[in-house]
Amino acid sequence: MKKYKIIDAHCHIYPDKIAEKASKSTGKFYDIDMLYDGKVSTLLKVGTEAGIDHYIVQSVATKPEQVSSINHFISEAVKASGGKMTGLGTLHPDSADIKRDIDELISLGLRGVKLHPDIQGFKLDDYRCLKIYELCEGKLPILFHTGDKRYDMSNPNRMVPILDIYKNLTAIGAHFGGYSVWEDAVRMLPKYPNIFVDCSSSFFAMSDEEIRRMINAFGEDRVLFGTDYPMWDPKKEVDRLLSLGLSDSVYEKIFHLNAERIFGI
Repeated sequence: MKKYKIIDAHCHIYPDKIAEKASKSTGKFYDIDMLYDGKVSTLLKVGTEAGIDHYIVQSVATKPEQVSSINHFISEAVKASGGKMTGLGTLHPDSADIKRDIDELISLGLRGVKLHPDIQGFKLDDYRCLKIYELCEGKLPILFHTGDKRYDMSNPNRMVPILDIYKNLTAIGAHFGGYSVWEDAVRMLPKYPNIFVDCSSSFFAMSDEEIRRMINAFGEDRVLFGTDYPMWDPKKEVDRLLSLGLSDSVYEKIFHLNAERIFGI
């Protein structure tokens, strides 16, 4: 019998006509075979089979001119989901009018922003991004892709100055705050009260003890469950977290309460 409400706080979706191509492109970027095609219908099917109740969905604009169309797609997917999805908008630091983009994503009912510096081609602490943080501070949470040992675009050292300056910005560092550079993340980030993390794309590289260490370092009130659909098997991600034997109160926070609080679900 299913015990907990589960929110998947990290899902990438694409329009059906480009979904498989987009999914494979992301897999190629990380040299990881993608399990699924990135379609909304597939997300809902495999998510339901895994016992997931709600999904926070997103995509990223690699060019400024893609921002509005992507945000409209995410908004329409959310509206069509019958209450099963919450959407995050995309932004790009080279946009001619970032304020207009933010106003539009809010008007579309999106509840936050997703940025992926490595794929979008900017450093997280680039001066071009500061307008985004200034306008989102105290208003919209930002889910950042964080970490990649191959680059220095989104690593924890790039997050630190943002957290120092924008103290009222709600930041979520994906992949426990530092994909493939987890030691840097756990050393640099937990002291900042305005950063949360999700556990997506991390379990495959961690022992049970390492996962518990990350949860303990950031604290149970600042960790969100996420699968990084379409990359991993959601049921295996749920089962791995459940296998850790955490308390009911901790599972309630990680599986849904923290995400509900941050995104107003």
